[in-house]
Amino acid sequence: MNLITLFTLISSLSFLGYAYSYFKTPHMKHEFKRFGLEKMGLTIVLLEIIGALGLLVGLQINFMLIFSSLGLALLMFAGILVRIKVKDNIWVTLPAFFYMVLNAWIFWISISPKT
Repeated sequence: MNLITLFTLISSLSFLGYAYSYFKTPHMKHEFKRFGLEKMGLTIVLLEIIGALGLLVGLQINFMLIFSSLGLALLMFAGILVRIKVKDNIWVTLPAFFYMVLNAWIFWISISPKT
């Protein structure tokens, strides 16, 4: 297994796990309420599911990997901005930063010319 496949699986499974927890535990819904995004919570989670599934499909179809990784990186960038707005500390913001960088890296590798 190469590095891009491993990182793509990590990202995809993480976003699917997050989405699962949104539907199974009240904590995630409370977080969206705390962010002032209560009405957008379901939409955001659906975008994460689409992105995560797109990453998996992207392992076979490169343009899906490009669009999904870029979308998730941008979604995490927005998540960082929201966490800054609500004055979350760096440790709480770090996972969003990690997944933004991870998906930006997947995007960069997926658009790079193959040798």
